Amino acid sequence: MTKILEINDLKKLAKKKLPKMFYDYIDTGSYSGVTYTRNEEDFNKIKLKQRVGVNIKNRDLSTYILGKKYSLPLGFAPVGMGGMMYPNGEVLAADACRSNNIPYILSTMSICSIESVAESTKSSFWFQLYVMKDKEFVKNIISRAQRAKCGALVVTMDLPLLAQRHKDIRNGLSAPPKLGLNQIFQLISRPEWCMRMIFSKNKTFGNILGHAKGVKDMTSIASWTNEQFDQELTWDYVKWIKKLWGGPLILKGILDIEDAEEALNIGAEGIIVSNHGGRQLDGTSSSILALEKIADKIGSSLEVYIDGGFRNGIDILKAKALGAKAVFVGRPYLYGLSAKGYEGVQTTIDIFRKEADIALALCGETNINNLSKKNIVD
Repeated sequence: MTKILEINDLKKLAKKKLPKMFYDYIDTGSYSGVTYTRNEEDFNKIKLKQRVGVNIKNRDLSTYILGKKYSLPLGFAPVGMGGMMYPNGEVLAADACRSNNIPYILSTMSICSIESVAESTKSSFWFQLYVMKDKEFVKNIISRAQRAKCGALVVTMDLPLLAQRHKDIRNGLSAPPKLGLNQIFQLISRPEWCMRMIFSKNKTFGNILGHAKGVKDMTSIASWTNEQFDQELTWDYVKWIKKLWGGPLILKGILDIEDAEEALNIGAEGIIVSNHGGRQLDGTSSSILALEKIADKIGSSLEVYIDGGFRNGIDILKAKALGAKAVFVGRPYLYGLSAKGYEGVQTTIDIFRKEADIALALCGETNINNLSKKNIVD
């Protein structure tokens, strides 16, 4: 077996392990995939300064996020269907984050429910909210996050409706999988995945089934979800959510300075500069090229995080130098989870940590929080 040295090694292994529909779910963007591609490629436009002749012993990668000290300026972004990549996937990911002292964000569209993750990990995590038309559902899921003692609520702003993802439609993606000829062929080609999933009790969206009005079985979840994304998601709705939640509020999906300023005006504690991993507006800016102006404008007033396109620890340094408080990754840890379960998630964290640490040293720095635009080549 090829030795796993980088995130791309985990990606290749994940492709071999997963049925095509689930691998394509991870490794795809909306429409032609322009934004998805830019998210990765635009890191190449940013160059770090190499410095020498500096004592680089005793390096420190820790940082404070919402007043809590974490081991790395790295967390796991909210991603749907984690539990379809590997049994109890969200629980495994949350537990790895707890063990490594980094933040974890659970998705509304997770397979394992808020309650099961809270019960299994016995540690605090953040919860990501998709804003739905059904306000009773929104009230209920916020209340559930409060009872689970989630440390922050992350409201996704860039999904008032679902953009088209061609591969998911062609694959007939669902959780659990439909059993048409196409899906059956995909499943029998991955017997190891099938054997694991047969014995998993979590096979559909645990935060929705039994909690949403009219959703009493797995066949009704997809239609309910597609109809529920709220096209009337406005700043007033966010204010209502903030008041209902009462704790730290993070707004995800910010790419524009005016939107960032609005987030500041309504009292959000932080924002995530994000284009939904290239899965919503195709042809927009990459997250990394949107970061600098936003961080310059409001970074002293609230915490600015970022996700999208991060594939190595060197990318973390570039984001920190451009003003990000922390970086969140989704696909990389799904590759690890799909490839090797908990061990793969741990390997993902180890790769990012090692690469970031070595790059920090070669930049002539010993504290990752001291990075700034002085570390970027003009």
